Amino acid sequence: MPDVPRYRQIADDLRTRISAGELAAGQLVPSARRIAAEHGVALATATRVLADLREDGLVRAVPGVGTMVVDRPDRTPRRRSAAPAHPDPRDLRTEQVVAVAVAMADEDGLGGLSMRRIAAELGVATMSLYPRVRGKEELLVLMLDAVFAESPPPIPPPGASWRVRVELLARTQWACYRRHPWSPGLMSMSRPQNAPHGMLHTEALLRAFAGHGLDQTTMLHAAVTVAGYVRGCAINLESEARAEQDTGLTADQWMRATQPAFDAVLAAGGFPMLTAVGEDAEIDMDLNSLFEFGLARLLDGFVAWLGTGG
Repeated sequence: MPDVPRYRQIADDLRTRISAGELAAGQLVPSARRIAAEHGVALATATRVLADLREDGLVRAVPGVGTMVVDRPDRTPRRRSAAPAHPDPRDLRTEQVVAVAVAMADEDGLGGLSMRRIAAELGVATMSLYPRVRGKEELLVLMLDAVFAESPPPIPPPGASWRVRVELLARTQWACYRRHPWSPGLMSMSRPQNAPHGMLHTEALLRAFAGHGLDQTTMLHAAVTVAGYVRGCAINLESEARAEQDTGLTADQWMRATQPAFDAVLAAGGFPMLTAVGEDAEIDMDLNSLFEFGLARLLDGFVAWLGTGG
């Protein structure tokens, strides 16, 4: 097949497997790294394979999980023999570059992100990106801002207390990080990024703490403490998602698989509290429950500090 690009040959093979039901709706297709390893192609070529399938509507990127076959009636493989005309780089917009970068990070994390891969996904030369984005550092800030643009600060109900306002903001940020597990790692508490949509969240937190006689420095510390707490919890989202993708086991399944080893250590003695906790079948703990518990206790402390009923 001399006239068919290598990435399309691989994509057509995956289309056939999807059409035949070998890769069913809800199943993960091979990641870009796996495609590159199995077919001996560059990572950029493997990325083009997944992009080609996404263009056909056969797969979609699931943040923190991978690329999944979608559920649609028509899965007839679309074979093409000629490469399409390359898009005119002059038509490329910064928003397109950022959108592709976000989708790529959702699928493979920040470790798989590069200007070369983004260019391959867009079908342009790598140098075509630089008039739109000066470099990877600027791109990462634009990505972070795009993530917060999806989740603007919620409008609190009339007469909402400071605690209700803070809870709404914290949960909005938590949901945002869950959709994009790589994004908490980009946040800095000591060197704020120039991300206007993220700054709107800080502005809203400051407003929540206004009116309690706090000076500007104290009010900023309160706002950043809340944002830092949410970010600190969310840092674990990406590692958990990667662990599930690498092992094929959810957190619950992993715990059941490793329970005998833990039981053996506990049986040796020396851990009476952990043993008692482990015997309680009603205990249910995950990242979401940890986030909610910690947020409630943090704000309980703020109630005592502010001297209000919340």
